[in-house]
Formats: sequence, structure tokens, C-alpha cells
Amino acid sequence: MRSLLPLQIAVVITLCAWLWVKTTAVDPLPDWRLGELVVIVPPAEMEAENAFETDLAGLFAQQLQVRLKTIPMNIDQALPALTSRQAHLATASRNSTDYPLRFGQTYQTLVELLICHGARPDNLDDLSGRELVVAAGSPQEAALRQVQRDHDRLGWQSRRDTSPAELLEEVADGKLDCTLANEEQLASARNFYPDLGEALDVGSPTDLSWAFTGSGDSKLFDEAQQFFGRIKQDGTLRRLLDRYFGHNDRLDAPDAEAFITLSRTRLPHYRRWFEEAADLTGIEWQLLAALAYQESHWDPNATSYTNVRGMMMLTEETADRMGVENRLDAHASILAGARYLQLLKEQLPLRISEEDRLWLALAAYNQGMGHLEDARILATQAGLNPDVWADVKRVMPLLARPSVYQKTKRGKARGGEAVILVETVRLYYDMLKRLETQNSLYQQSRPPWRGLVGKLIK
Repeated sequence: MRSLLPLQIAVVITLCAWLWVKTTAVDPLPDWRLGELVVIVPPAEMEAENAFETDLAGLFAQQLQVRLKTIPMNIDQALPALTSRQAHLATASRNSTDYPLRFGQTYQTLVELLICHGARPDNLDDLSGRELVVAAGSPQEAALRQVQRDHDRLGWQSRRDTSPAELLEEVADGKLDCTLANEEQLASARNFYPDLGEALDVGSPTDLSWAFTGSGDSKLFDEAQQFFGRIKQDGTLRRLLDRYFGHNDRLDAPDAEAFITLSRTRLPHYRRWFEEAADLTGIEWQLLAALAYQESHWDPNATSYTNVRGMMMLTEETADRMGVENRLDAHASILAGARYLQLLKEQLPLRISEEDRLWLALAAYNQGMGHLEDARILATQAGLNPDVWADVKRVMPLLARPSVYQKTKRGKARGGEAVILVETVRLYYDMLKRLETQNSLYQQSRPPWRGLVGKLIK
């Protein structure tokens, strides 16, 4: 009996030690209420998606009054990581019953598209003999797994360390037969690859939401539900989507080819003056160059039927105001146009964000500050935010309607033209920044509109 006593004591000590470890063990993921919210976001290779979700999560963290920590991760890793409590929530999630998780409100719906070099297949069963490659762990691969249930002969290759944009480049260059991308990714790529053909919808549209652990405290989930309800109602979500995806509308193929070509042949002759104007005004040179391209295609002798002239298409009134004697002097025109745009920005209320001030000023550059103010008043009357471009652009085209402009202070305006200018300048601006990032403006190794997109957004 006594011989069993040491064994019993050892068992008791072991049990006590286990209970102590169990009750004092530190959770690998501290409670978010302690001051830090850990959020899984798309990988950095998905540039726009990563930035959008990071901004969205940042707004949520502000509501909670905590710090934000982001973990970039592919979709195939995100939900398992969330299940094992490596984060408090995962963004850009597709609803799944494979994990014990809860999914919040839908905030974006995307369609995955099949794009091939050459003729588009009529359906997925027509891919026999064609190589299909997608980024490993991507939403595109998840979409293929879903439709494979109805197309059992469907096969593909998964490639690590790549992105849909890079694979679209390979398709455009004929190095790859087919790939998948969502509609936003394809719209952006087509501005650099106008010869990317028609696409085939793959599966059903996918709703994106945030995912949360399905057990334990529901406070974070409830906070997120309230957050999305608020940003949908007050327009914050719409404006954020517009910031990252609102300018992705495809250029016509000839326009895209002309822009890329002239970016490499004509723009270098004037770049130093755009940079000088940027130093003078604080407005990025790529934005000023994008505006000049929209106005004149970087032609210093351009003249319109309304007698606006020169690189920045100045009216006689604006030229006089800016002290320009010869509107066909490219240097003087660029500096004057930049200074005028800066003056328009300064006329707008200081409460407006820097980004929205720029887009609103561009609209005023096209139609005048008075007509912009009329549009802002219309936005207010419609229950929209007059300080946000995404809201103002919804009502500005109404200034061409007699039933509307007859009630405004400044009368009729081609408001739709202003919206087109701003959105197109945003697109050219984005393209120039990507070109500049990879020093591709002056590379002459291949035709100007080919082989750029992957280099631009790596």
C-alpha cells in the first residue's frame, strides 16, 4: 500500500501541473479589446485588393478604437488560419461550410472570368489541349474547384508566387493559353493589353464578406455588422470601392495603344516641365501629365472648336489670368495649367479630403467652379455628400437637363463631360504611375502596348 503512495502523489502532482498550465496558458491571439485587431487581408501581389481591404479594416479599427495589424495571406490559407485563431477576422472571404466560421454582410460581388489567347472557348469543356494556369491559393483557383463538380474533365496548373495580372500578361503575349481573373483585374489589364479577347464567365458571381470565428464572444461580429450597416448607409463603402475600382473602365483598344505609345515617345520631351510644375504646385507630375494627355494628347499646338488651345487646352480667360501670352508655348501652358488646377483646389473647403479635392478640382477645370458648385448643391439636395467626388459625379450629368439646370444658379453645363474627364484622367494617372514604377516608359524592346502589365504591378 505504501509502495503505491509515491505513484499516487506523482499522479496528483502531474494532474495539478496540467490544470495549472491549462488555466494559465496564454491564448496565441489576445482579445481585440486589449488594443490590437489582427486582420487577414489579400496578399500584396493583389495590389488594389490588398489596399482596399486594408483601408476598410483600418476604418473598422478606428471605430473600435484599437490598433490594426494586417496579415497578407492567400484565400486558401486565410480560413484555416482564422479557424486556428491566428487572426480575429479574414477579409475578402467567400462563404464556406468547410470551416466553423460566421460570415458577415456582403460588400462586393465579383465574377471570375476565363480569358484565353486567341479564340474564346464556348464553355469550359472546350479547353481540351489548352493550358490553363491560375495563381495557387487564389480566388480563381477556388472558383475552378467549384465548377469542377460539373466539369469533371477540367484541369489546371497552380503556380506559386504569381498574380492574375502577371498571368494575364503571359496570355496576352501568347506564352500561356488561358487563365482566370475577376472583372476588375481584367478591366485594368485590358488598358495595357487591348488585344485581350472576350472572356467567359466561370461559375456564379461570388459575394465577398468578412469571416469570423464561429464560437466564443460574438461582440466583434456584432460590431462588424453595425460597421457595415453604417458605411453602406452613409456612402463610405461606395466611395472606397470607387477609389480603388471606379476608374477601371476599359479604354478602347486604339486609345490604349496610343496612350502607351505616346507615353514612351512624346511624353519624355515634356516630362521635365511636368516635374517642374509638380514642384511648383505639389500636384504629382503624373497627374498633371495625365490631364494634359486627356486635353491635348501632349500636342502643344492642339486647338479645339471652342478655341481652347495648347498643351493644357487653356481658354483665353484662363491664360490671361495665369499670365500666359502664348498658349502654344508648351512650357508656359503646363505651368499655367498646373497653377490653375491648384487655385481651383484652394477654392474648395478645407474639410474635403486631399484626394476628393483633386477630383473635384479637375471637374472644375473642365466646367468651371460655378458649375461644380451647382453639382455639389444638387448632391446635397439628393442626400449625398457634396464633399466626395464619388457622390458628386452621380449628379453632375444632370446639369445638362433643362428640368434641372433651369433651377441652378449658373445654368446649363456639360456635366457628363466633366465626369468623363475626371475618370479618364484617373485612369491615365494610374497607368503612368505604374509605368513609372517599373521604369518602362523608355524601354523599346517590344511593341509599346505589349508586355507591360505584369512588370507594372509586380
